[in-house]
Amino acid sequence: MHGSRPEAHDFPAVTAPRAHTVRDLDTAVATCRACPRLVDWREEVARVKRRAFMDWDYWARPVPGFGPPDAPLVIIGLAPAAHGGNRTGRIFTGDPSGDALYAALYDLGLSSQPTATHHEDGMELYGVRITVPVHCAPPANRPTTTERDTCRPWLAHELGLLRPTLRTFVTLGAFAWQALLPVLADAGWRLPRPRPVFGHGAEALVIDPLGEREVRLIGAYHPSQRNMSTRTLTPAMLRDVLRRGAEAAGLPTRI
Repeated sequence: MHGSRPEAHDFPAVTAPRAHTVRDLDTAVATCRACPRLVDWREEVARVKRRAFMDWDYWARPVPGFGPPDAPLVIIGLAPAAHGGNRTGRIFTGDPSGDALYAALYDLGLSSQPTATHHEDGMELYGVRITVPVHCAPPANRPTTTERDTCRPWLAHELGLLRPTLRTFVTLGAFAWQALLPVLADAGWRLPRPRPVFGHGAEALVIDPLGEREVRLIGAYHPSQRNMSTRTLTPAMLRDVLRRGAEAAGLPTRI
């Protein structure tokens, strides 16, 4: 059937709606080859590697979301890191951004351990699902708008599957915030007018199209190495915004 080939441009749009569970979706995501530039880059990185990871067999495929399929809190990032998720096979795992994020989640009691090193390290998330608008590592961490839009059906369907339990979105960075809003609008969610503007700590309420339920949207700076090293984002700032997200989602936290 046209569009069913992993390298077809419309593979995400055709394949995502066929996934009846989050697990099925994660499996399908990992087979996608719809964006030639991203496929070339992720595989080139895996061939060349980084000196510190020469003994690693890189994942070098799209990286699916991570966390339980009934999570009330959904954290949305940007894309896998070339030597992070693209190497380890799990989002925000094995790179400085993930070090900051998982440490903050652990401090709050939302993850089973403070560090994530590989996809079989025993990490569990409690009531939290982490996903991204772009599932392949992009050159210079900058996907094109075409790549973002091609990948969008994965995010749209994932959020549809999570919708029954979803209570809060936390977006890490402006890219995630700006990628999420059209997905929600296209799915019939009611957004504030004018559309809310991203900022660290920015909040908005969006209305579930089916249950007329309010879901909170919270913005946070991305825990990139640059943001953390310049203290644009501090560990305390990250914990605070994640705590707010957890509280809005009805999740207990320990600090």
